[in-house]
Amino acid sequence: MKTVTVLTHGRPDELDVALAALRIAAEKAGVTVQVSPEEIGEHGKGLAERLDLNDPLKDDVELCFAFGGDGTILRALRRYAGTNVPVFGVNFGEVGFLATIEPSEVSHGFDAAFAGDFDVLSLPAISFRTEKNVFAAINDISIHRRPGQRVAELAYVVDGVTVGSIRCDGLVAATPVGSTGYNLANGGPLLAWGVEGFVVTFIAPHSLTARPLVVAPGDTLEIVNRSRGEVDIAVDGRPAGETLHPGQSIFAHWVAEAGHLAQPQGSTFYARVRERFGRLAV
Repeated sequence: MKTVTVLTHGRPDELDVALAALRIAAEKAGVTVQVSPEEIGEHGKGLAERLDLNDPLKDDVELCFAFGGDGTILRALRRYAGTNVPVFGVNFGEVGFLATIEPSEVSHGFDAAFAGDFDVLSLPAISFRTEKNVFAAINDISIHRRPGQRVAELAYVVDGVTVGSIRCDGLVAATPVGSTGYNLANGGPLLAWGVEGFVVTFIAPHSLTARPLVVAPGDTLEIVNRSRGEVDIAVDGRPAGETLHPGQSIFAHWVAEAGHLAQPQGSTFYARVRERFGRLAV
């Protein structure tokens, strides 16, 4: 490994110890760390001879370190989607379900990273197109009624068949990786990493019969706004800056192997669920 890069959560003052450990590990391994000044600000100056502070994010790196929570790791995964660059997450967030290591593990974790001693998990995405843009979500896409406005009415259609149409606060379509987030909080099922397909769940449905549905990877999911007003679109928990007008739809598709996540050797989805959320049953 010769060159890596770093993305952070925007609070570099919390990263001093981790950045110092990265400096030591990089110098020992002879690795150059390319990072833009916007990512770590003044904290990177003088850290290492092999730290290049003047380079924007590039595709020709061999590893991307993401210092932050799941949002930062997702940003890194989206940035390097479609490349073979794995993302190595260091958890500076609340849950850190996607993180590779904890801050207390950086001293030996970075050595292992530079030596290539980690597994790489290929992650799918959900892709959809609006009139203006094309989006790819590693975790989920969600449709929300606007604050202060009346309840929305949303429908989802699979292969031309309307499966559900409910008055609700919104709808979320999640990949297996994203099934542990907004989908889980709304009563949707956990999908183990490696399952092919995505789950659709209504948010606060005004119904006793609304149920989640797992959509097969080859099927097209259409989400229809049947509300009287506009609804907002979010990608991986962030506003997409796009809306659905009454009667408009988006069409979502499964994309295999969109991103690559570095994981400790031997790590499993089930152990991670237990560590982050506790046992499912006692």
